[in-house]
Amino acid sequence: MLFCREEVLRLTDDLVKVESVVNTTGEIDIAKSLHDLLASFPYFQQNPSHLIMPRTVNDEYERYNVLAFVKGTKEQSDKTVILMGHIDTVGIEDYSHLKDKACFPGELMEALQDELLPELVKEQLHSGEWHFGRGVLDMKSGVASHIYLLKYYSLHPEELAGNLVLLAECDEEVSSQGVLSALKDLKRWREEHHFDYIALINSDFVAPRFEGDENRYIYKGTIGKLLPSFFITGAETHVGSSFEGLDPNFLAAELTRQISYNPDLCDESLGEIPAPPVSLKQTDLKPSYTVQTALASYVYYNFFIQSWSPKDVLVMLKEQAEIAFTNALRTLQERYRKYCERIGEPSRDLPWKTRVIIYEDMKKMLVEENGEAYVQHMKEFKDKLLLDKSLDTRMFAARVVEEEWNWMKDKSPAIILFYSSLYSPRIELTGKNEREQNLLNALEQAVEQVQPHYQHPIVTRNFFPYICDMSCVALSDDEEGILAVAENNPGWGTKHYVDYQDIRDINVPAINIGPYGYDAHKKYERMELQYSTEIVPTITNEVIRRLLG
Repeated sequence: MLFCREEVLRLTDDLVKVESVVNTTGEIDIAKSLHDLLASFPYFQQNPSHLIMPRTVNDEYERYNVLAFVKGTKEQSDKTVILMGHIDTVGIEDYSHLKDKACFPGELMEALQDELLPELVKEQLHSGEWHFGRGVLDMKSGVASHIYLLKYYSLHPEELAGNLVLLAECDEEVSSQGVLSALKDLKRWREEHHFDYIALINSDFVAPRFEGDENRYIYKGTIGKLLPSFFITGAETHVGSSFEGLDPNFLAAELTRQISYNPDLCDESLGEIPAPPVSLKQTDLKPSYTVQTALASYVYYNFFIQSWSPKDVLVMLKEQAEIAFTNALRTLQERYRKYCERIGEPSRDLPWKTRVIIYEDMKKMLVEENGEAYVQHMKEFKDKLLLDKSLDTRMFAARVVEEEWNWMKDKSPAIILFYSSLYSPRIELTGKNEREQNLLNALEQAVEQVQPHYQHPIVTRNFFPYICDMSCVALSDDEEGILAVAENNPGWGTKHYVDYQDIRDINVPAINIGPYGYDAHKKYERMELQYSTEIVPTITNEVIRRLLG
């Protein structure tokens, strides 16, 4: 299997040359291209029902997944391993004048020879051991590795005691619509073919964790991701009388200072620590310029978790918001006092009080205060808001909270805490049951088998450190944790909905064995050829053989 380099590289280039930027028609093109490729294999010509290209469900975009399976004939077994990888990419605008070459690695690498490059990029480009282009690392080379293995076993089903499923999904880069839709196909196949899903191997990219890091990582499970969001109301005033009001942007700034990059908000688990929260958006909601301070501001943060539940995070961030609110008011009072001293006028105690409300508590309060009139109004408001296609789930949620705030009797300044986007669940792989232990044993033995053939250390870790679709194939949260997501997302059931029961129904142990490289989502995206086209498919194959041999 170590001699698969040329075919995996050719498959990679065939996938890369189809520009498949997420949320564009390129996602249709890549699915059709991959489907046609698999349909050309003799196995799928003889078994056409083993290959499908279903459209995603409840999706505002037209796009498709590709699923295929090979049934082993070595002995009768329902055991099934899923090979998963996404076929969409981020955009190519960052390539600027080289944009027309971004999806053609040969042309791109030739053009890069004439560019002024960072030293490491130039060194790797000239080495001949690295491959450049949009999607080569994230993650079409990983999909190519899976296709290579699927093709091999389609020609040699007698070597499989069980079944091999390929899931090539769309929309990993934005909303995970692909994998969430594919869960229903996987469930249907389980019923029709009695598949027992014992393991899933994802092939998303891996990268150095720090400068000088020589390790190539394999991940057992993945971090989870939340998007805690804050609607912040103030008290408007004319800028000439600034201390007579409370600027919500002032509160937002202090909130970001309290939360962003805060290592105390990192969820340590199994000896590993994810990246801290960071702001992804901070804005006020004024539609145009005036000399009045803003009525409200909006900010949201990326938040990684490994053991905490969505409910834990709400409790934690309510406390952080209260600290920020109190600090902001203290600073404001002090600045007001100093200002009054300078202009020779008496100061007074400013009237504002710390006030932080979790969304579901506000919603209950509004129902109690306003009854059916509020409920019906908000239903009609959301239905109308859905017609505005310019609003993503995050801004949709903000507009819903803004409208609900209008119904509050007490409109003194406040911070409302909620979730406004997809919750990607965390996955822990600890050996807590037989399926997990079998997968962990197979992975350990596979690495031991392959390590002597490769010069750099191959190291396993517990949590894939980026966001990936592994989050959508297993669930570590209990019902209370998932309920906290549903009850605290203002767009839940309208603009946004996830059937987490589908994930719980599949609940397959997952690992990530993916290509190695640098600069995913950047213009110098590149993969190391030996590891990505030889070691990745070889380790993956060794795991498959130990599980289905």
